[in-house]
Amino acid sequence: MSIYKEVFIYVSKPKTHVVAMKVLFVCSGNAYRSPVAEALLKKFRPDIDVDSAGTHAVIPISDEAKKYLTRENAVGHLKEKPESLYEKRLDEYDVIVAMKQEHKNLVLSQCPECESKIIVWNIDDPYFMPRRYAEKTFRQIREKVLELANSL
Repeated sequence: MSIYKEVFIYVSKPKTHVVAMKVLFVCSGNAYRSPVAEALLKKFRPDIDVDSAGTHAVIPISDEAKKYLTRENAVGHLKEKPESLYEKRLDEYDVIVAMKQEHKNLVLSQCPECESKIIVWNIDDPYFMPRRYAEKTFRQIREKVLELANSL
């Protein structure tokens, strides 16, 4: 009687670490435009690493931002407090969305090599304007975020 030994060799492929695309939204205070955009993109594209920052982050996140994000079922994605642009490692982001040209200029002053990854949306700051501007701005941001979410 012969004895056969069967030997099985399992070769597994090395696991590769998939790095999510990183997107940064930048506005003045990180109090309305950029945190709203961040929360909406997180809702629409949870597969993307999304962040936001302000060039002068000294005021709290707007109650209007919280109100509109609540209606959109995205308030759970809203950051607790504003963050400064100068705390961010800009070279790590794949896309940087500046709300105005002035924000792009400040990003470039910190990261000249980021030029090719910056998009300017030209959305005005509603923070100190009448409430009707906040809703209009929210709609503009939502539309732009949806376009971005579908393009990434």
